[in-house]
Amino acid sequence: MARSRLIMRFKKTPNCEECKKEIIKRLNKISGQINGVSKMVENDRYCQDILNQLEASKSAIRQVQYEILKIHMNTCVKEEIKKGNDEVIEETFNFIKHLR
Repeated sequence: MARSRLIMRFKKTPNCEECKKEIIKRLNKISGQINGVSKMVENDRYCQDILNQLEASKSAIRQVQYEILKIHMNTCVKEEIKKGNDEVIEETFNFIKHLR
């Protein structure tokens, strides 16, 4: 089991370049948000303001997760099912179950 997990980590996703650019753009924005939160803490900003920014960052991360999951379903999962690998369905459900 551990070996199959290790192998799966190195699989490649056939992302379209436009999708990849959009995801990277969103991740860079999130990185900026997190850096901004760090500066808020350094500058002793009001706790509720910091919490609001953290919630906005979490929301942005969830949106990126959704977009990547959508790409995963339309590329990786679809291709594996075409190859006869139905195990990918259970693998994906197990992964979704742990998203928060």
